[in-house]
Amino acid sequence: MTLPITVCIPVKNEEENLPSSLDALGDFFARIIVIDSGSSDRTRKIAEDRGIECFDFSWDGQFPKKRNWALRHAGITTPWVFFLDADERVTSAFFQELEAVLPSTMHAGFWIAFDNWFMGQPLRHGDTFRKLSLFRVGSGEYERFPEDYWSHLDMEVHEHPVIEGSIGEIQHRLEHRDYRGMKHYLAKHNEYSSWEANRFRWLMDAGEEEWNRLNRRQRFKYQNLAKWWLGPFYFLISYVLKRGFLDGREGWTFARLKMRYFNEIYLKIRELES
Repeated sequence: MTLPITVCIPVKNEEENLPSSLDALGDFFARIIVIDSGSSDRTRKIAEDRGIECFDFSWDGQFPKKRNWALRHAGITTPWVFFLDADERVTSAFFQELEAVLPSTMHAGFWIAFDNWFMGQPLRHGDTFRKLSLFRVGSGEYERFPEDYWSHLDMEVHEHPVIEGSIGEIQHRLEHRDYRGMKHYLAKHNEYSSWEANRFRWLMDAGEEEWNRLNRRQRFKYQNLAKWWLGPFYFLISYVLKRGFLDGREGWTFARLKMRYFNEIYLKIRELES
C-alpha cells in the first residue's frame, strides 16, 4: 500500500545523513520531495540519483521560511504532508501504524516521537523528544514570528504548526541519528539557543492569544526560561527521574549538554534584557 502522504525533506549539505533517510522511505509514500537551500556538497545529486524531486529554496530573510514555503509553493496535492529531517529515519513499524491509523482518523495532525542516537549510541532512557510533523494539507502552517525576533536559520526549527483540528500521537517512533559529529551538534544548539531567547522575548511582548497557543509543556518552559534553575531542573528530570543514567557515558554527556543548552538560553535572555 502507498500512503497518501507527501514526505517533505528540507536539506542543506546533508550528504552524510540523506542516503539512509531516503532509502528507509522505500516506495511506501505517494510522493517524496527535497527542499534544498543551496547545498554545496553531494546532497542534491544523492536525491536526484534516486529519482527524488528537488526544489531550490533561497531565503530572503522574510516570511516564509523553508517549511512554510514548501507548503505554499511545492504543489502538494496529497491529503497529508510529513516533514522529515535528513537525520531521521522511518521504520517498518512506524509505516504499518500509519497504514492502520490514517484511513479512519478524524485527527488533523499527529505528534511524532524519536529514538535518539548520540555519540554513536542509542539513548534508551531520559527525556522523549517529539514534534508535530505530520498533518493534513490545508489544516495550517508553521508559526509566524515577526522577523526581528527570528534567528538567522532559513528553516523553521522549533516553530510548531498551528493546526485547526484535533491532534493525535503515533506510538511507534522514528530513529533520529545525525552523522555530522559533535562540532555540528554544538554549533546547531548555539543557533537554537539564540532562537529560544528571541522567542522568549517575543512572547513577553505578545498577548494572551499567543500564550494560549502553547501546550502545557511549552508554557512551563517559556514561563521559566529566564530562571537560572531550569537547566539543573531539566537535568534532574531527564537524567535521574527518567533514568538517563542507564545510558552510561553517552547519557551523562547528553544530559549535561542539555543543561548547558538551557543555561545558554538563560544567559542570552539576560543579555537581551540588559
